[in-house]
Amino acid sequence: MEPHSPPPSPSLGSTSPLRAGQGEDFELAQRLTQLPPYARSLLKIQVPVVATLAMTRQPVSRVLELAPGTILHFNRPCDEPLSLQIGSCEVAVGETVKVGEKFGLRISSMVLPKERFESVQPKPAKS
Repeated sequence: MEPHSPPPSPSLGSTSPLRAGQGEDFELAQRLTQLPPYARSLLKIQVPVVATLAMTRQPVSRVLELAPGTILHFNRPCDEPLSLQIGSCEVAVGETVKVGEKFGLRISSMVLPKERFESVQPKPAKS
């Protein structure tokens, strides 16, 4: 599987009319050009992006039996939203869409990071 290169950045000197919804992209591109070079270079780092169809747990004996033609059954309706993970963090949910002869994911909502609470222990009194 070949890695896909990121889409080209919007050209700031372009005189072509903006498409619907592209105004926000243009503003973002302008703000990004104002970042220092080291910060802009961080934006070029490639991270794994995974759309999860379904997950299941199987005993190792069942996994060893997998072969071409094996059908795995999942307890998930086909119209349920898919989750989108960046690295190991779930960041969005969406629905599958057909894009030409391939499929894609239309993001319907973003997922807020989970809050982490840590208990605070008082320092022991000095004697």
